[in-house]
Amino acid sequence: MTITIEKRAVPARHTGSHLKVTGRRVLRSEWAKLWSLRSTWITLGLGLLFLCAFGTIAALRYKSVVNSGQPMDPDFADATAYSLALFGVPFSLIALGVLGVLTASGEYSSGMIRSTLAAVPRRLPVLWSKAAVYGGLAFVIGTVGALIGFLISSGVLSGTAVAMNLSDGGVVRGLLGAGLYLGLVGVIGVSLGTLLRSTAGGISALVGTFLLVPGLMSLLPKSWRADLTPYLPSNAGESIFALHHSAGTLSAGAGLLVLLGWTALALGGAAYRLMRSDA
Repeated sequence: MTITIEKRAVPARHTGSHLKVTGRRVLRSEWAKLWSLRSTWITLGLGLLFLCAFGTIAALRYKSVVNSGQPMDPDFADATAYSLALFGVPFSLIALGVLGVLTASGEYSSGMIRSTLAAVPRRLPVLWSKAAVYGGLAFVIGTVGALIGFLISSGVLSGTAVAMNLSDGGVVRGLLGAGLYLGLVGVIGVSLGTLLRSTAGGISALVGTFLLVPGLMSLLPKSWRADLTPYLPSNAGESIFALHHSAGTLSAGAGLLVLLGWTALALGGAAYRLMRSDA
């Protein structure tokens, strides 16, 4: 009896460069994952709406008081078209920061992070790509929202003593600074989501850091408060886009350096947890 051995063709093993994990491909995958979620569209829309709507409402409120001849509210005593236009920054901060947390923590709650890390075994490129993609997107949304809010506010307050234009000194730099502040808040949100691996925990930490801690500083002795308050993430971030800096606040450059330090600290903690803990 004769045995015939049939040789079957072995599929060629693909080892070409088109299968390599590169930084560009990790960026593209994070971009695709971000836009595949409905919450991304909704939350970014809310962040943009808060910037435009609250600035417009503040400008309309200011003009109605001026036209009525009533005494000006103390909160608006030193207002300008620029400061009124950025009235919605803290509200937009919540929306953009929360989405940053969700961008990272959502993968842990769904279990998708295991597939992500199986595709990118080195792990850290995942964190850098998430931070770069979402931070850049939050910067664009923040800058566009601040610009639209300023143009609307300037139109509403045209002809009043507080009217301003884009050509006024520091306005363009300040609007870019507001976008940069919100972009870095987005990166901190991504870092907290990766570090805590919990949506509720990440959002609580973000809101507590930027909105609650500044109010609690009044409990400290006055000398401590004066030394520590300017270096809080929220106060340092506000210094980036402030047109006029009062005594005890940081300059725009110093504020940016301090907020970059806080961002690096959050990213460092997230990187350590990502490398040291199982997904």
